[in-house]
Amino acid sequence: MKELSQGYNIVAQSRGNLVARGLIEFCDNAPPVINYVSLGGPHAGIAVVPKCASGPICVIAEALMKLEIYNDFIQDHIAPSGYVKIPGDISKYLEHSKYLPKLNNERPDERNSTFKDRFTNLHNLVLVMFQNDTTLIPKETAWFGYYRDEGFDTLLSTQQTKLYKEDWIGLKALDVAGKVKFVSFSGDHLIVAYEEVVKYIVPFLMQTSLSIL
Repeated sequence: MKELSQGYNIVAQSRGNLVARGLIEFCDNAPPVINYVSLGGPHAGIAVVPKCASGPICVIAEALMKLEIYNDFIQDHIAPSGYVKIPGDISKYLEHSKYLPKLNNERPDERNSTFKDRFTNLHNLVLVMFQNDTTLIPKETAWFGYYRDEGFDTLLSTQQTKLYKEDWIGLKALDVAGKVKFVSFSGDHLIVAYEEVVKYIVPFLMQTSLSIL
């Protein structure tokens, strides 16, 4: 789209953030993303299979994922399986998960410096975590925090994770440059007050002429 040629902003909600980061990291010859506001994104993964809304299809999907989340069929057909990262089962996750390991540059022999370069080109990254989030487990994944690979016993802060310390996607570089805003909202998943939108989101949509929500 020629209208995007000078750059645009993104505001993404929940797992839409994984699509947004895919746009930033994976797309060749794409227009630049200037500011990126993430509302409750499962950036480091989720440790528990998310609950579906309702209905028989949801029941079947949940049962299949609980049975074998890293089965190739499930990875190919049930979208949330692509960002489930179960502590203590990291070898299977790295081998079989179809999306998040690539997005986070987690596989040592497949790290792509282009993904990192594109993400580091952001002017601002706003990471919003919901303090009473009951959908993302752990809620700190919205800030790229997560459990240790070995199990659920220790929850690592953003700066304690390997992704940050080894700077696999450029998050540390952005943070050191003062371009990352770690924001906390008080509500449950995606419960946002008008005042919070005005204070934490609107300013980053006014820095360029075009925004995509």
